Amino acid sequence: MTGVAAARRCACFFLLCLLLDGCSPAPESQSDETKDPHFISGNNLVQQRDYPGAIEAFEQAVDANARSASAHFQLGWLYEDKAGDPATAIYHYERYLKLNPSPDKADLVRQHINLCKLELAKTVAASGPLAPASQREMERIALENRDLQARVAALQSQLDQAKSAAAIRPPISVPAPNTVPNPIPARAVAEGQGRETARVPAKGSGGAAVNLPSAPRTHTVKKGETPIGIAKSYGISLNALLAANPRVRPSNLPAGVTLNIPAP
Repeated sequence: MTGVAAARRCACFFLLCLLLDGCSPAPESQSDETKDPHFISGNNLVQQRDYPGAIEAFEQAVDANARSASAHFQLGWLYEDKAGDPATAIYHYERYLKLNPSPDKADLVRQHINLCKLELAKTVAASGPLAPASQREMERIALENRDLQARVAALQSQLDQAKSAAAIRPPISVPAPNTVPNPIPARAVAEGQGRETARVPAKGSGGAAVNLPSAPRTHTVKKGETPIGIAKSYGISLNALLAANPRVRPSNLPAGVTLNIPAP
């Protein structure tokens, strides 16, 4: 009888555990995280530029829900940008990536983690000599950050050029059927020799002139040359040179590579 009673007690305990597990609440979604009173208070304090108060509010949101990825992201940003604490910022950024691995912010968060690691490396370097492995890691992060900034600048320059070209591009005129475009007079071509563009009369425009595109310029990299030195020699900016050569990495420019040189 004792064994039967013990078996019944075990069975009842097992059923109770199943019932409790089935009644446990489901994980909160991101929208539920942002409805937390502490999270809302933290956002309001950020708007008021009370950053220490905002940190305290988001910390309370994490205490109430340790899986709040949104609160961890806000704390990472505040500790990095407002509190000057890169080590704590890295912790919250990494918690965010673990709780919310979706790619919408993952690349941005990883870039901020690299920046925080670079700041930590600078702090360690100021306090004493670095170990060789730490020094190499710091140099790698610095080069990676520099390359990312150069790529962003190149893409921004390409975007600006595309917007400018779209704003000033004249409408395309289609010649009427059975007509031949007016040939360029030989005299105008002769006068335009040695210039980058030749201005010739356009048919039906009342003597208005059009620009002929100039031939593209290139430069073959010599040993020891750098992107900024090449840009200065042609009177252009580094961003314009990188925009014309999006596949070129400024930190790795071998001799013999041919670069496109945009017009100044």
